[in-house]
Amino acid sequence: QVQLVESGGGLVQPGGSLRLSCAASGFTLDYYAIGWFRQAPGKEREGVSCISSSDTYDADSVKGRFTISRDNAKSTVYLRMNSLKPEDTAVYYCAARPFLCSGLSAGPADFGSWGQGTQVTVSS
Repeated sequence: QVQLVESGGGLVQPGGSLRLSCAASGFTLDYYAIGWFRQAPGKEREGVSCISSSDTYDADSVKGRFTISRDNAKSTVYLRMNSLKPEDTAVYYCAARPFLCSGLSAGPADFGSWGQGTQVTVSS
């Protein structure tokens, strides 16, 4: 059974950092793309970053601030978030789809397995 569990969210001041983790089980991470999405109140879910064995993707809004990485041995994908801004406040989800990120072109609907989400709040 495919399972994704996010952790690492919390309250941080503007300019601070957090590292989110997405622990995967029930499938071989090597053959899947893992994407990070976020959803703020009243807004649509948007793609943030994605990583697969062959490609990566970062949204323009997070380029240079967020770094996605994966540890296949631990079946875990990380999202390091630096220089956080209040507009980064959202529930962050990780999700899985076979093979490639493909620029997250198809959006959240292209990802079939989702975690429960972790809240990130950036506020002074």
